[in-house]
Order: sequence, then structure tokens, then C-alpha cells
Amino acid sequence: MWRFDNHNRGHQPDYRQAFSPPSPPPPFAACCMSAPKSSTVTKKELVHRIAEETGHTKVVVKEVVQLLLDTIIDELARGKRIEFREFGVFEVRSRAERQAQNPRTLEKVVVPEKRVVKFKVGRKMRDCVCSPIADEPRREAPKAPPETLPPTPPPSPPPSNSPF
Repeated sequence: MWRFDNHNRGHQPDYRQAFSPPSPPPPFAACCMSAPKSSTVTKKELVHRIAEETGHTKVVVKEVVQLLLDTIIDELARGKRIEFREFGVFEVRSRAERQAQNPRTLEKVVVPEKRVVKFKVGRKMRDCVCSPIADEPRREAPKAPPETLPPTPPPSPPPSNSPF
């Protein structure tokens, strides 16, 4: 952090605010712990973490990450399937043409066929991300009563004074 100091007539570092670099990413076992639901990790944050972990510059890491993302997009655009063992599988599927309805005008419209990207979660990610959160109590399925009673007939309608 820099601040303008009138006494020294120049820019000097502001040492009043402590800067602590983010800690390195946790090992696999620690990544399975729950994180705040509202946190978002950006590409910039990932580049920073990877650069610190590997010792490479952020510029090099950013280029590699961007090249990886561009390659994934290019391969999916060609209709190829991309598989990262333990992480997951990306694939392109065709969604058929269908009828839909405009909710405002209730007019029927045709939604054309289109290609969409599907992602299937891999085992390691499923074990880490999709496992139950330790803080929340597990909800058990309701148990069936030990005895099943015969169904009761529906009540008969009340008498009507209508001539019909």
C-alpha cells in the first residue's frame, strides 16, 4: 500500500496496514471441509494460489490457465468429450427442439435444437464436495409404521338441497 505523505513530499509505503499473503491451498483432506456458501473464487485468485504453490510468476501461470481453458472450449466446440480422471467429464449433448410458452402472452413458441455442455462429477470431487456437511444434522427418511392399517374410505358428501 502506498500513501502520499506531505511531510516527506513523495510516495512512501504505508506500513500501518499489515499485508499477509494468502495461505497455500490445503491438502486434499482439508479441502473436504465445508466452506462458506457465499464465497466465490475467481480465476485471478486461482492464478495467485498456483503461482505461490509452484514458485512460477503469475504471468506464466495465468497464460497456462488461460491456455487450458481455451483448449477445453475448442475441444468441446468440436464435439469432443473431455475427461479428467477423478475430477469429472465434460461433454456436448444436443437438446431437441421443443414447444414452449411465453408466460406473459401465453403464446406458443418453438425453441430450436441446440447444443449444451454437460458435466459429470468425478469420484474425487464427489467424495469431497458432495458429501454431507458435518455441521448440519442428517435428516433420516421417515420410517414406515410397524403395522399397516387398511385405507379408510373417503367421507360421503353432505346432502344437498339442489333439485338436480
